[in-house]
Amino acid sequence: MTGVLASQQIAKLIDDGAISAATPYVEGQIQPASLDLRLGTVAYRVRASFLAGEGRSVADRLTEFEMHRVDLTNGAVLEKGCVYVVPLMESLALPAGIQAVANAKSSTGRLDLLTRTITDGGVEFDRIALGYQGPLYAEICPRSFSVLVRPGMRLNQIRFRSGHAVLDDAELQALHAETPLVNGEPVIDDGLGFSVDLAPQNGTLVGYRAKPHTGVIDLDLLNHYDPREFWEEVHSDNQQIILDPGAFYILVSREAVTIPPMQAAEMAPYLAMVGEFRVHYAGFFDPGFGHESAGGTGSRGVLEVRCHEAPFVLEHGQIVGRLVYEQMAELPEQLYGRDIKSNYQGQGLKLSKHFRA
Repeated sequence: MTGVLASQQIAKLIDDGAISAATPYVEGQIQPASLDLRLGTVAYRVRASFLAGEGRSVADRLTEFEMHRVDLTNGAVLEKGCVYVVPLMESLALPAGIQAVANAKSSTGRLDLLTRTITDGGVEFDRIALGYQGPLYAEICPRSFSVLVRPGMRLNQIRFRSGHAVLDDAELQALHAETPLVNGEPVIDDGLGFSVDLAPQNGTLVGYRAKPHTGVIDLDLLNHYDPREFWEEVHSDNQQIILDPGAFYILVSREAVTIPPMQAAEMAPYLAMVGEFRVHYAGFFDPGFGHESAGGTGSRGVLEVRCHEAPFVLEHGQIVGRLVYEQMAELPEQLYGRDIKSNYQGQGLKLSKHFRA
């Protein structure tokens, strides 16, 4: 068995006790190629982000960095600009040969809600070592909006793999020849490159910029908030925009992307040298995303972009990131879009599901 574990294989890990939870699993928690992780009942406000480090536990480090504790039982606000560590309901006892990687869910990233997974003995964020046994924690830093959270909320997800699953460029070219991964000619260089769309077919709206002073977002309220209270529209009539330092933007890829049923993908940064900005890569792309077998005709990738120290001109068609494709170990019994409630199948420029269309 080599590749990313499919939904039915994740279910078997649960049955075998390799994944355990403090409370029963809920419907929809198992995704085609990942498992949603749930917040526990307490958040630790810490004075700095940290990793446990080799031979040390997160609990030990919390005694060093904890400022106070927040009871989440009846809901609590995590404030913009603060760092919190929340024990997750799930814990792991992975078999030898199985490792995992975690990432924020799409809606989490679109709220600029930095969420990373840390583990005992961990020396990297979101990377879970081969055969790891122990608890999981979410480090949460709201960067644009304060948010109201409750136990059981799912802000990040975890993917399991065995062996080397990443497709190299030659394999990616062959896959594209068999099943087109993007509309048009692909840019394949250490993954599938994607560019920003700043020339919409209709109108001049190219994105959204987060407002600096807003109210709290209750993460349980879907299709609820007026976007105008939290976002400024970004328009362009010359196929370029200037990114403001420190600002957070929602943009969209020029390419319509497809993930075939036997592959999964992860968004990754393109090059550190491309400019004074970073695409905040929030998510996994599940098998079936944008694929015709799951009711898609290609789906745009939503880009979460943050500008760094200097203003930067972003131009239409500029490469801003890449998709790293991985082989599935088995065909998932459920696909994104076809078998589950998928919020972003067939998407274009779109805010998170908390905002009214």
